[in-house]
Amino acid sequence: MKQDNYPYEPEFSFRQTIESQWENILYLWSKKGKLIAFGIIGALLGIAYARLKPVSYTSRLTFVVEESKAGGGSLLSGLAGQLGFDLGGLSGTGGVLAGDNVQQLLRSQKMIKNTLLTPFVDSGSVSVADEYARTAKLSESWSKKYNNGKPIKFNLDPKNYTRLQDSLLQVIIKRITDKELTVGKPDKKLSFFEATVTMHDETIAKVFISRLIDQATRFYIETKTKRQRNNVNRLQARADSIGLLLNQKTYSASEANGVMLDVNPAFPTANVKLELKQRDKLVLQTIYSEIVKNLEISRTMLIQETPTFQVVDEPELPLKKNRTGYLLSIIYGGLIAGIAGALYLLVSRKNSVNN
Repeated sequence: MKQDNYPYEPEFSFRQTIESQWENILYLWSKKGKLIAFGIIGALLGIAYARLKPVSYTSRLTFVVEESKAGGGSLLSGLAGQLGFDLGGLSGTGGVLAGDNVQQLLRSQKMIKNTLLTPFVDSGSVSVADEYARTAKLSESWSKKYNNGKPIKFNLDPKNYTRLQDSLLQVIIKRITDKELTVGKPDKKLSFFEATVTMHDETIAKVFISRLIDQATRFYIETKTKRQRNNVNRLQARADSIGLLLNQKTYSASEANGVMLDVNPAFPTANVKLELKQRDKLVLQTIYSEIVKNLEISRTMLIQETPTFQVVDEPELPLKKNRTGYLLSIIYGGLIAGIAGALYLLVSRKNSVNN
């Protein structure tokens, strides 16, 4: 008779499954003393965890960004703005820093680094990075491990930083970006943004989020208005130089006019010099008036292109304290330890039966 090479697989029985599970329940009930002991140990571990886990503080700041109205940037748009009309919407607004890109700007390495390298206290020499590294115990551990016990400090000028200072600063930036800083929009339909940071020091959390918004505001506005602001500066310099020349020509023409009072009328070319000076003065007057007009138009356009970066809610002390509650720690610790103990007892029973 030909034998089947495949092992025999018993048919599935729902009744046998229930009976086996019921046997496990009865077995665990008989070991309830051990399970209670496991639960007590887990509850004690939960209490220890809640007691030893450091407290963190959450600093929250809400701000709104209103984009510029003069999107076209043409002279016609600026002239219309002087007359009370807005033609910027015809060409639309946008750009690298438009809309949701503000969120990425706040989380950029440049903004976080600039914030860390600001004075922790106004007019002080200690930077925010120094206080962060001290409270997070990064400065102490790195100085013992890499710098022969010498403290690692971050002065406000990063040009002369050593490789060790740059490395620690990058670790701090990555830690803040990955674990502590979040930027988002509470409502996608609105222009409100919310930036939150959670740190183990209350004062640092408040200072950091406020300085971060200040850094981003300056960078955002300067970038959005850089082209138009440079144009205003060039026109202003041109107007100053033409105005100075016009003043000189005015005095020169006045002197030539005074000389003409004593000139012999018999000389037909005696008034040529006066006419040349008056012509130069008239040309400079025409150029100066056009430059001043364009300068005022450019100033109007600059005002219209400047976005509004307004803080709505600022963090105030005391900040929200994040602490694990003892009751939840006891419940979770007891449940986890009890389940782990039950699994251990069942596996031990199965191994003893098989042996």
